[in-house]
Amino acid sequence: MRRCIAAVFLLTATLILSSGCGERFEIPQPPESEYQKVRLTMTANGTEAGIETLTARKFAELVSEASGGNVHIEFYPNDELSGGNTNEAVRSLTEGAVDLGAYVSGTMSLLDPRLEVATIPWSFKDYKEARRIIDETGGKYYAKVLAKYGLVYLGSTHNAMRQLTNNRNPIRRPEDIQGLRIRVLGGEVYRMFFSALDADPIPLGWSELNIAIRQGVIEGQENGFFLMKSGRLNEIQKYMTVWNYLYENYLFVANRKTFEQLEPKTQQLLREKMREACELSRDYLETEEIKIRAQFAADGLEIIDLKHSELEKFKELVRPLREQLKKKYGEEACNAFRIDMDKNS
Repeated sequence: MRRCIAAVFLLTATLILSSGCGERFEIPQPPESEYQKVRLTMTANGTEAGIETLTARKFAELVSEASGGNVHIEFYPNDELSGGNTNEAVRSLTEGAVDLGAYVSGTMSLLDPRLEVATIPWSFKDYKEARRIIDETGGKYYAKVLAKYGLVYLGSTHNAMRQLTNNRNPIRRPEDIQGLRIRVLGGEVYRMFFSALDADPIPLGWSELNIAIRQGVIEGQENGFFLMKSGRLNEIQKYMTVWNYLYENYLFVANRKTFEQLEPKTQQLLREKMREACELSRDYLETEEIKIRAQFAADGLEIIDLKHSELEKFKELVRPLREQLKKKYGEEACNAFRIDMDKNS
């Protein structure tokens, strides 16, 4: 079954939708037994191989099949509709120039910092816990916050549980990471986290990372298995520490005005098929990570799984940072994601 799911996603990723934008709402309205004819546009930052792209394309396919082709979603990756400008893409979503979108919580936090609450280090111990909490209570909080910015929350899928790789030495203790020149994303959580561990976090673009590692400017980096494979980082890094220190996810949203113009039946269809697509992509990524890890090990990457006692030493050092972030995002946000310092101890 999982092989079938993987095959479906890989096939979906190769499809190119070629229809023009045109009018989104067509008349006359359909009989009760049919879905209205509607054409919607969808944007995302990811490449063709990105998990958000695979999810979006699967969503469009499911919607088209269930509606007999009446509800058509044109998907544009790489922020094509905004000339590659992610900030402009998010603005277009809120203003209704684009109907649907998929962006990581860190990007959506440009609207409201509280949308990044789930990235507090060690909020979730694994994917299973992240799925359960987001689906039970976290998603409702996302919906509440996004509504203030004219957006409807439709679903969430994994980006990654983030791991650490480097070329300097195996990392099992906090002392092992001190002074390590590590590439991080530009977000403050990443910089603050590694600074708390006395490492040397260096913000750097993804496109520059490979050559920076080869030249020795950067010694290490942090990412999920899926993205590491796409960047072939296992070929230029010696050691990996598996510690699930941070979870990041994609949020799928719709412009509220556009969504409210749709018939209730169509609204329900979009909600149901987005949940289905997100579940499939979560399963797919988790399955792929198992395969990727095995391949990394076979290729010679030394993989270190931290014991509970080893992990606790790192957690203790970032405890003040976690408390600082909890205050920043607020009690309501933290309660929605059940974030507590002792939850995973």
